[in-house]
Amino acid sequence: MISPLEKASILVEALPYIKKFYGKTVVIKYGGHAMINCELKQAVMTDLVLMKFVGINPVVVHGGGPEITGMLKRLGIESQFVGGLRVTDSATMEVVEMVLGKLNKEIVALINKFGGRGVGLSGKDANLITATKKLGAGQQDIGLVGEVAQINPQLVETVIKEGYIPVISPVGAGEDGATYNINADYVAGAMATALKADKLIILTDVEGILADRNDKDSLLSTIKVDEIPSLIERGIIQGGMIPKVECCVKAIQGGVNSTHILDGRVPHAILLEVFTDKGIGTMVAP
Repeated sequence: MISPLEKASILVEALPYIKKFYGKTVVIKYGGHAMINCELKQAVMTDLVLMKFVGINPVVVHGGGPEITGMLKRLGIESQFVGGLRVTDSATMEVVEMVLGKLNKEIVALINKFGGRGVGLSGKDANLITATKKLGAGQQDIGLVGEVAQINPQLVETVIKEGYIPVISPVGAGEDGATYNINADYVAGAMATALKADKLIILTDVEGILADRNDKDSLLSTIKVDEIPSLIERGIIQGGMIPKVECCVKAIQGGVNSTHILDGRVPHAILLEVFTDKGIGTMVAP
């Protein structure tokens, strides 16, 4: 049981961070186990609502890979991947949009349940995300997989100004009129840059970047951009962590002050990062 004095100390510790980030935008890439576990879902939503009420502007970009794979399996459509990217034909793209739309509204409903005002957006709304076709390894055609060509942030800025929490699904429209499925990490990084966000937070299913993958106590609390090539070469950053780090680097190069890779399995990981002295996870710094 936390004593009243300890509760007061926690609030006092948060005060300078509330002042620091008041009026600032924080982009959160929401995915992984935190989207599946009910307790973690509620923790994320209360974090977002609390941030909004103390004057910080959270913007959510969500994924949905496991849910998309599950729905495709139920429909008898086999999932194929090339270099970690889902091969996306027109039938798969329909499922992607359907699942992402459902998840988007679920997130919005939870934000509203906990006292916030969420608004669901697709990257196709008001040309929010313009996409170009992305090729797989060896220039292989992997279908309707895209990458961000441009973010048009006016719609999101208007939603923020009116006191809402934007929740964005990572699809975009190409100049050819096609709809493209885009990696949510890259969308979050590009969105943070376009919104001139102060901070980018990526929720994952690992503690952060570990110097030794077999030792959870070897967490690298901070890595600098110029250290990353060496860390990749040595295998410390590998697999699915590479695109997350790459999007952090692009965000920093685009003017975002700090980027963080956090363990979304920790309840209230966002608040621990934003409002405490120690923070958690790995910060990718300039």
